[in-house]
Amino acid sequence: MNIDRSLIPAGSRVLCAVSGGADSMCLLHLLWSRGDLELSAAHYEHGLRGEESLRDARFVEDFCRERGIPFVMERGDAGAYAREKGLGVEEAARELRYAFLEREAEKLHCDWIVTAHTADDNAETLLLNLCRGAGAAGLSGIPPRRGRILRPLLASTRAEIEAYLAENHVGHVEDSSNDSDAYRRNVLRHRVTPVLRELNPRFAEAAGRTAALLRRDEDCLSALAADFLQREYDGESLPLSALRSLHPALSSRVLRQLCPGSLGQEHVEAALRFCAGEGLAYLDLPGLRLRREQGRLFFSEAQSARIPDRPLRPGERLEIPEAGLALRADLVLFPGEIYDLFKTYLFKFDCICGTLYCTGRRPGDRLHPQGRGCGKSLHDLFREEGLTQTQRDRRLVLRDEKGVLAVLGYPPDERVRCAPGDLCLRIQISDN
Repeated sequence: MNIDRSLIPAGSRVLCAVSGGADSMCLLHLLWSRGDLELSAAHYEHGLRGEESLRDARFVEDFCRERGIPFVMERGDAGAYAREKGLGVEEAARELRYAFLEREAEKLHCDWIVTAHTADDNAETLLLNLCRGAGAAGLSGIPPRRGRILRPLLASTRAEIEAYLAENHVGHVEDSSNDSDAYRRNVLRHRVTPVLRELNPRFAEAAGRTAALLRRDEDCLSALAADFLQREYDGESLPLSALRSLHPALSSRVLRQLCPGSLGQEHVEAALRFCAGEGLAYLDLPGLRLRREQGRLFFSEAQSARIPDRPLRPGERLEIPEAGLALRADLVLFPGEIYDLFKTYLFKFDCICGTLYCTGRRPGDRLHPQGRGCGKSLHDLFREEGLTQTQRDRRLVLRDEKGVLAVLGYPPDERVRCAPGDLCLRIQISDN
């Protein structure tokens, strides 16, 4: 039993995760026996099994000391962490353990973190994911490599590992929680896989082949989805016609790659149905809002960032981070015509009613732009300009207590038209 030297080249700095159980002791001994690695061992004590957990830690530490293997250890409370985060104990323990391994690998400048997952672990993971109705990604089992995490024993069975330990006189400790059916993995191990091994004595290897084939298919489909995004995604939206032309196996992966976090299958199916519709509409998913508009699918945070109301007074500078703008207000005598593409506005000061506010649009807003000869609703103005809903939400509006005085991109309202000799409020707008 050996580890492929091309997988972990000579001279590599390796951090081996060691619980003290048969699998991890086999891995540690294999790596140590090579003699050409900068090897360290890491043990995480989860605080779940009292004195037995401390016994395991002492066992691993003693083994490492006798062989001159640098040893690092950390204690945690997986039970408390699970309650705090609303996780199952197994999931909480895994999060804490991997966070510890990553921290220690950084400190030790390790090239690789190696864990002792086996073919049996892989088969159990496939079965657990099958029970929850996973797709190809879940049925791909445990990846042989994820970043700098390697699993060199993934093709080895527990029977092979036990034989190696016996042949090389390597001891290990038994985790009493492995006997309990309180954990789903143990139920599979005790009740399900024995039956499957009766049907096929090499069930673990067969499951590993299935997982590898599905992983290959998943990698291909994910790459095709990524290529589609490279071509079609503009940083904000996708063309609905192009998305609809894809096979559902690809369109579902496109959505998953663009959506933060992990969407359940019910969310993906809802999004695909949403994409099949027409006209302006919204769909809220966990942490995400989809918007169907003007033949495109827009992706944004769950709530669009609207501009809140902020007062602007003479002599003040005001930042509008939602629109990426800054405004400066000053009182001046009418300086003449303005020709800078609506970056400067002049309002006749005596015609401003009460406080001037910088806001976003509001239902019913109307503007009577100077020189246009008629008034229009902002809804119609924005529609004619072809603005999306997000662009409309972020379009700056200047108003007083009587109504709209100006909208960025349009002339000011007739009500505040200035003439020579008038005292004016000058608003200068710049990018922030």
